[in-house]
Amino acid sequence: MQDWNFKLLFNDENEFLKAINELNKELTELTKLEGKLNKKENFIKFLKGSTNLEIKLENIYIYASMQYDQNQKDVNALARYDKVLKLLNEINEKLSFQDAELSSLNKEDLFKYLEEEHLDSYKYMIDRLFLNKDHILDKKSEGIIASYDGVLRGYNHLYDKLAVADNYNKEVTLSDNTKITLTESNYRYFLQTLEKQEDRKLVFEAIFEYYYKHRQTFAGIYDGILSSLKVNKNIRGYNSILESQLGPKGIDKNVFLSLIETTLNNTDDVKRYYELRRKYFKLTKIHTYDRFKPFRISNKKYTYEEAKALFLETTKKVGGKFYENSVKVLEEGRIDVLPKDGKRTGAYSTGSYTNGPFILLNHNETLDSVFTLAHEAGHSMHTLFSNQNNPYETANYEIFVAEIASTFNEALLLDHLMSKDLDKDTKISLLEMQIDNILSTFYRQSLFATFEYEASKLAEANKAITYEALSAIMVDLYQKYYGIDIKEEKYKEYVWAYIPHFFHSPFYVYQYATSFAASQALYLKCKEEGEVAFKKYLGLLKAGGSDYPVNLVKQAGVDLTKKDAFLSVTKRLHELVVLIEELLQND
Repeated sequence: MQDWNFKLLFNDENEFLKAINELNKELTELTKLEGKLNKKENFIKFLKGSTNLEIKLENIYIYASMQYDQNQKDVNALARYDKVLKLLNEINEKLSFQDAELSSLNKEDLFKYLEEEHLDSYKYMIDRLFLNKDHILDKKSEGIIASYDGVLRGYNHLYDKLAVADNYNKEVTLSDNTKITLTESNYRYFLQTLEKQEDRKLVFEAIFEYYYKHRQTFAGIYDGILSSLKVNKNIRGYNSILESQLGPKGIDKNVFLSLIETTLNNTDDVKRYYELRRKYFKLTKIHTYDRFKPFRISNKKYTYEEAKALFLETTKKVGGKFYENSVKVLEEGRIDVLPKDGKRTGAYSTGSYTNGPFILLNHNETLDSVFTLAHEAGHSMHTLFSNQNNPYETANYEIFVAEIASTFNEALLLDHLMSKDLDKDTKISLLEMQIDNILSTFYRQSLFATFEYEASKLAEANKAITYEALSAIMVDLYQKYYGIDIKEEKYKEYVWAYIPHFFHSPFYVYQYATSFAASQALYLKCKEEGEVAFKKYLGLLKAGGSDYPVNLVKQAGVDLTKKDAFLSVTKRLHELVVLIEELLQND
């Protein structure tokens, strides 16, 4: 079975609807405690009740969102998802009193209540609440803000409708008169395999023309998102949109600023690598659609079952609980494997505390898709380790650490493959993949993070968020990072409209880069120090969300408040570029 088994969440639609009814009853009971949280018994009752409600909501939400992502053209799935989004808005609105009311109480008293009731697992939540006390408003104001939360989610949803549901397949005729059908899922495959630059250009333009045609609407949606973030920043008294997004998670803005400064100041080897590609493929100019063309073309296909077996070979070498959990997350019914019409593009891992993790793939039988499986399995393994070792209250880890396990798995898989008796072509392919991984996960995400930062500053300065303004930022950054003028590529300047994270999860992408840096540093420690370092790494996975994310990473052995972890990635890129240059010299 290569589709999700929704019975792992709910047996049928009736059980799903019953869960919603039960949740509404619990919500009613919790709202009765408004204004009464200053009493110990009510405080404890509210905490326990909120946990039960969140656990139910988690299952309800992922059931509806997974059904929708499996086919975003299914009107019934859309209606179900819309219903859950409205429920989520209603819950946020009705419980908006909690932060204001709890933060008005004495922190020491609340900690005392928790100790008396042996509920230490709630202490981190309370500590975070008081960390942000200066940005929490009175109950009435919090209620008003909560009632408008659905507006921001509406922009997210609108983006999906435009970028996915209303999108369509494209048919193009290549230079040899071959006709191919392009989708958002398969076009990169053609960019990898087509020999002629003119054909790659044709494929790229066929996909990105859609974003050009709808550039006004995409810019309008993003303007709405930035406006919402700006209003939140102003109302809560943050100095910037950036701080309003990082502060509540206890992340110092200097971690973000250090990342984008370090990457921007260390792009020489990025440009060196692209120049190597230009010369190797005898191109007059290199364009972004040329970056997927491999130095070595492999006709090797990996079915999903073969990819799964290869990944499990890797984790079996580690053994123990690590291997056991890698098997569990790939159990039948937990993965939706193949591309389908209407299915959300890309890949992700999701899940719930009570029912475990699930993975969405769009497996296309390439070596890259093998690494994608390892990546998403890393997320799911992190979730499983966290769920196994934490109560619900501290099981949900922050996005800031979420990409560590995924990229750690990729490093494991790469080393496993490189340990085999490989020919020169395979070595080149794997080196190229590792370089491209650094470029896509570290540099590209830092570029995107810088784009968000610059766009947020436009919003703060009350400047118009037009497609021209957004494209201008991208043009500048591509020149600085890659030495490529994307104005010379038809439609490329609208790449900002292609990135769903900008619209779904503002100020998310920088965490790919910070997590990647932490992951690479931790992986190196595990290779050099062995079991002691690996035990610390597992400790990070098991810790879930029990402490501030920067602290958790530091406890595992990496300090992200310093540039060292970021510089280790730039140093590794230099080493790999030199290696691949040497291997390609005699071609």
